[in-house]
Amino acid sequence: MTRTSVIRAAVLATLGMASFASWTLANADPHDRDQHFRAAPHQHMDARFSHNHAYFDRGYVVHDLPRDRLMIAHGHDHFFYSGGVWYAPRGGVYVVVGAPLGAFIPVLPPFYSTVWFGGVPYYYANDTYYTWDAQDNGYEVVAAPPGAANAPPDANPPPPPPAPAISQMFVYPKNGQSQDQQAKDQYECHTWASGQTGFDPTASGGNVPPDQLGAKTDAYNRAITACLQGRGYSVK
Repeated sequence: MTRTSVIRAAVLATLGMASFASWTLANADPHDRDQHFRAAPHQHMDARFSHNHAYFDRGYVVHDLPRDRLMIAHGHDHFFYSGGVWYAPRGGVYVVVGAPLGAFIPVLPPFYSTVWFGGVPYYYANDTYYTWDAQDNGYEVVAAPPGAANAPPDANPPPPPPAPAISQMFVYPKNGQSQDQQAKDQYECHTWASGQTGFDPTASGGNVPPDQLGAKTDAYNRAITACLQGRGYSVK
C-alpha cells in the first residue's frame, strides 16, 4: 500500500461521519455500538489478552455498513473498516472478513489490548495484531508475533502514539456526489487546507509545535470547511 493510500485513509477518517479523534464507544452511533459490542447472534467474544469484546463472526453478511466506516485500499482490493471489524464488498452486500495483512489504518479500534513480544508493542483486537509504522504514519495489520499463541505477553506496555486532536466535523454531500467523488474532494481539500495552514491532521501532532496546535487546528478546519462548501457539501 502506498503512502498516498495511507494518507487518503487517514483523511477519510478525519472527515467522515465521526471525528478523527472520537473513535470511542461513547461517541459512536448507538445503533453501531449495539451492532459491534453487544453479545448477539453471529457474534463471538474475543477474550484473548482479557480483551473481552464481541465482534461479528467471519463470513457474516450485512447489507448496510456502519456509519463510521473507512474505505481502505490494499493492493487492488478495497475493504471497509469500522470498530475493529473488516468488511469486503461482495455483489451488493458486505462480508465480514479477516484483516488483510499489510493493510494500514490511521487509528486503532476503540477497544484494543496492548501486548509486548520480543520488546515490540502490538495492539490487539478481534483476532488481529497491529503495529505502529512511523514511516507510513499508520497502524499496519501484521501476523501474530512468534510465541503469541502460547507465551504470555510482556508486562508494562506504553500507550500507542497519540492521534492528533481536531474538532468533530460532519460532511454531507448536497449534490448527490458518489462515494468516490466524495473521497477525491475530501482528499484534495485536505491537501489544499494543509498547504495553506501548515497543519496536517494525518501526522503525529499535526506536524506543528504543541503551542500552535490549537490555532493551527482552527485554521485548518476553517480552510477545509470553505473548500468543501465550495464543492457542494454541507459541513457542520
